[in-house]
Amino acid sequence: MITTLHIKNIGIIDDLSINLNNALNILTGETGAGKTLIIDSLGIISGERFSKEMIRNGEEYSYVEVCLYLPDNLMSVDGNIIVSREIYSNGRNMCKINGRMVTVNELKEFMKNIIDIHGQHDNQNILDTQTHIEYLDKYISKDICNIKEEYKELFKEYNNLNTELKNNYGDEKEKQRKLDLLKYQLNEIEVANLKLNEDEELENDRNIIMNSEKISENLNIADYEVSENSINSINKAIKAFEKIESIDENYSKILGELKSVYYDLQETGREITNLRDDTYFDEEQRDYIENRLDLIFSLKRKYGNNIEEILKYKEDLKKEINNIENLEEHNNEIKERINCISLKMNELSAKMNEIRKKYATDLQNKINNELIDLEMKNAKLKIDIHNTDEYNKNGKDEVQFLICTNIGESYKPLAKIASGGEMSRIMLAIKNVLSNVDTVPVLIFDEIDTGISGIAAKSVANKLKSISKYHQVLCVTHLASIAAKGNYNYYINKETINEKTQTKIKLLNNEEKEKEIARIASGEITDISLQHARMLMKS
Repeated sequence: MITTLHIKNIGIIDDLSINLNNALNILTGETGAGKTLIIDSLGIISGERFSKEMIRNGEEYSYVEVCLYLPDNLMSVDGNIIVSREIYSNGRNMCKINGRMVTVNELKEFMKNIIDIHGQHDNQNILDTQTHIEYLDKYISKDICNIKEEYKELFKEYNNLNTELKNNYGDEKEKQRKLDLLKYQLNEIEVANLKLNEDEELENDRNIIMNSEKISENLNIADYEVSENSINSINKAIKAFEKIESIDENYSKILGELKSVYYDLQETGREITNLRDDTYFDEEQRDYIENRLDLIFSLKRKYGNNIEEILKYKEDLKKEINNIENLEEHNNEIKERINCISLKMNELSAKMNEIRKKYATDLQNKINNELIDLEMKNAKLKIDIHNTDEYNKNGKDEVQFLICTNIGESYKPLAKIASGGEMSRIMLAIKNVLSNVDTVPVLIFDEIDTGISGIAAKSVANKLKSISKYHQVLCVTHLASIAAKGNYNYYINKETINEKTQTKIKLLNNEEKEKEIARIASGEITDISLQHARMLMKS
């Protein structure tokens, strides 16, 4: 159940805290006081969409927090769970469950099992045929539970195996297409006959070719200066020192150094001459280098950032081709397992279909009896079950609630025929029948009394009271007969403080409850309206 609801900066709500109780909580007040904003806030904390226009004028964010008491929930601490959602005008969301940050989708997934909101324009659950099979299975309860769980485990394995088969190219056309592509890629790399660092060497050769004229010119100059000028000059110096080397040992030492330089320079000269002789490049060589570099660039673009990565990719291709060519045996094993699972799933689906058909008649009869109590005496609900060829999470059954609201009319889907007031009562009838097996602890009804009055309103009040024995119920109403049934009645009004409108809420005592019911019933508080209020409360 919800123990406390805290709302900040939503519409005309400034900062509001509500302590709620178990059983039937009734919210009443004048139109525009903020009752629907409270329900909207519960929708926001349940993960529903939020419009930034809902943020209170002049504020940058809105905040909703609920304190829940769920003793059987694994996430609870001593049974208590705190859920909050903070939304800023720039669209940023901050959702938390017990202080842990979660996404909006995670919040929605968590809260859908805790709060169920119904209103005049918020009956999507009952209109969604996917929920009809859930309503029926909840009613059947333990008689289908074990079979359904066994089926779900097989359904999960069935999907996983089909996914694996698809990823293993279980489809023969897909397999052959992939194999052809891989072989084409492998051949393209192998034909290229790449070598590590080949691209760097080719880039260096291309750079030399592009500068061959400049290189040749300067090598010629260097060769001439070294081989002709420098060596001849040093040779002359050597001959000069040879004539005086016997006079002083220093001359002899320098002579030795000059001879060493002479020999080194001769070696350097030969290297320069060789480089000069190698600077001739033909067009064929240049074209080869350019084409080779283009090929390597193309392979890099397809298969890797460098030659090393391309060669690794080549090895991966070989492995994948080998795997695909040897997959047939493994795929056959998977297909055999899928066939075995399908046979078992068919068996379980047939059992569930039989059980559902058996209980559907009983459930529809009970709902129809509830509809009679809710002053829909001519309405008849029928549960249609038909088998499909495709597996789904519930077997092969599709379940749809059909309704006939007037004698002589045919059965049609709920969305096609039921009005807002009728939809509210149909939903109440279903909820009342399922109240002792429905695991959602909090049910919220926002003005579902719209379009009904008199005996129908009294019947709706009795059904809400009945449902509140098994769930915490919050109900916004404008009908005295429903307000009189409340275990806890809250009055919502608005006040102007510092030139700003604010929503206020008050838990009414017994005397205040009488006055509020009298006000709702007649529009004013008189002795007669108070007497009528007391009568409604006693009844």
